[in-house]
Amino acid sequence: MSKNYYSLGLMSGTSGDGVDASLINSDGDSNYIVEINKYFEYENNFSQKIHSLKDKINTAADLETHFKEIKALEKELTIFHSKVVMDIVKSIKKKIDFVGFHGQTIFHDPTKKISKQIGDGKLLSQLTKTTVIYNFRQKDIQNGGEGAPLTPIFHKVLVKQNRIELPVCVLNIGGISNVTIIEDYEQNNLKSRDLGPGNCLIDAWVRKNKKGNFDKDGAYAAMGKTNDLMLNQALDNFDNRPDKNRLSFDTKDFDINFLRGVSFEDGAATLTNLSGTIIEGGLFSLLSEKIKKSCKVLVSGGGRKNKSLIQIIKSRLSKNLLIEPIDDYGVDGDYVESQAFAFLAIRSFLELPISFPDTTGCKSPTTGGEVVKNF
Repeated sequence: MSKNYYSLGLMSGTSGDGVDASLINSDGDSNYIVEINKYFEYENNFSQKIHSLKDKINTAADLETHFKEIKALEKELTIFHSKVVMDIVKSIKKKIDFVGFHGQTIFHDPTKKISKQIGDGKLLSQLTKTTVIYNFRQKDIQNGGEGAPLTPIFHKVLVKQNRIELPVCVLNIGGISNVTIIEDYEQNNLKSRDLGPGNCLIDAWVRKNKKGNFDKDGAYAAMGKTNDLMLNQALDNFDNRPDKNRLSFDTKDFDINFLRGVSFEDGAATLTNLSGTIIEGGLFSLLSEKIKKSCKVLVSGGGRKNKSLIQIIKSRLSKNLLIEPIDDYGVDGDYVESQAFAFLAIRSFLELPISFPDTTGCKSPTTGGEVVKNF
């Protein structure tokens, strides 16, 4: 009988507004139980610091140019994560076996085989006196993969454990949107990829116009009107991109500079329409003709709450594809990724694969994170 572990997954997403923390009990293979889901908002202006740094890093060379600033922010981010771990530790009476520490992505360029997440696993282990597993993407990249998406193996277990009827797609809409297609419960049949922008364009527009950090419920977009000329030009640019075969994206692959002379609300509507159209198009092109006849699409991530975005996706997809929030199946859609990295931490410790040729493009199934016990 396989052993179960208590693993705490920490996820700081592209929105950079805080940390999702999920404690699970799992064997890292076929089961998991969620013990705790909790959100920790960043203090003071730390979120602004993250976005300010990310704005400066547009090439791999910028990682060297801003090395000192990156290291300073990394230390600050790690200390915040240590407080999150200690908060969870104090609230339970169980020993945490592992902390799955994703860190904060500041640069991702699969064409150059670079994916940079800040977060000092050795320092986090020292501060919290726990075994930390981090740096999840590098082994995949070294094995020919793109380092993302990494959550499909957890999506498979989630679907199986919750007895969700197959075939099914798990569509995660974070800063970037990605999908996992599950036709059966065999790992080798997993198929996944990033689709394009999720919330990143909409969030950037809202921040630029100083209206907050995101478009809550898609309310701003609902008040605006799509500029069809700008939308069609942006869609043409996406369709004619030179690297159509890539499996993953960075938020830097998309920008809002094509919007000129439009109101805030019309800009929000146009960007929401752009993101929704790309998501729908990518999803539809990936599905086999068999799946297109009948399939559930379960949506997780912050984008599932954007009513305007979901409506656009629904209006364009085939009626045979049923879009539902993953929450309808007893899964909290805010914490799928943090649960996933708790799960991936266990798999990494057990040296089980976390990425596969049809998920990241790696040459063979590849294990993941670096294990550190620095105390």
